[in-house]
Amino acid sequence: MPPATRHDHVDALRGLAMLWMTAYHFCFDLNHFGYLRQNFYDDPVWTWQRTGIVGLFLLCAGAGQALAVRQGQGWPRFWRRWAQVAGCALLVSAGSWWMFPRGWISFGVLHGMAAMLIVVRWALVRGWLRGAVPWVAGALLVLAAPWLGELLRTQAPPAMQAALDSRWLNWLGVVTRKPPTEDYVPLLPWLGVMLWGAALAQRLPAWPRLPGAAGLAVLAVLGRWSLSYYMLHQPVLIGLLLLYKGF
Repeated sequence: MPPATRHDHVDALRGLAMLWMTAYHFCFDLNHFGYLRQNFYDDPVWTWQRTGIVGLFLLCAGAGQALAVRQGQGWPRFWRRWAQVAGCALLVSAGSWWMFPRGWISFGVLHGMAAMLIVVRWALVRGWLRGAVPWVAGALLVLAAPWLGELLRTQAPPAMQAALDSRWLNWLGVVTRKPPTEDYVPLLPWLGVMLWGAALAQRLPAWPRLPGAAGLAVLAVLGRWSLSYYMLHQPVLIGLLLLYKGF
C-alpha cells in the first residue's frame, strides 16, 4: 500500500507482536544452546506466550485484509503479497528441516497465514463477512477445534485418526495430538482468530492517526516490515549466539 493508506494502529499492533516474538525466540534459542533450562513445549509460561504472539499476528492479518478490500485493493496486488508469504513459508520449511530434522515445520504460522488469507480475502470480497457474521463464525471455528479433536480421539477409526494426524492433513487442525513440529498453526482454530481481525477492522471504520508518541511511531514503522523482519530475526539471533559461543 502507499504510505497514505497505511493504518498505524494495525502496524503498531503488528510491531508489538514482532518485539514479543523476538524476546520469545531469543529465550527459545538460549534454551536450545543450553543457556536456559525451560520446557517450551509444555510449560504454560511459554505455550501461552506463543498463543498470544500468533493470535496478534493473525488478528493483524485479518484486519489488514478487511482494510485492503475496503480501500479497493485488487487481486493482482493481493497475489503478489501472498506469493511472498508462501515463498517465505517454503524457506521456513527448508531451514527448519536443516535445524530440526525430526520436527521440521510443514504448516507453521506463514503456511497457515497463506492458506487463511485466501479464505478471508475471498469471503470479504463476496461480502460474507459483515455485521456479526465474522464474530460468530470465528467463535464457532475456535470452539470446534477441541470438540472435533476429542470426537476424533474417541469415535473415529484408527485409519482416520492416522490420516488426520499425518502431515498431509494435520493442517486442518482436527488431530488427536499436536504433531512433533517446531511450529504448528492449522486452520482450526486459527482461522477463527483471523476472522475476528477482519471483524475488528470493519467495526472501526474511521481510525484516527496515532498520536505523536515516539514509541508508537517506532512500532508502526516496524510493523510495516513484518515479513522481512520475521525471516531475518532468527538467523540474526542464532548467528549472534553462535558467535558468542565461539569466543
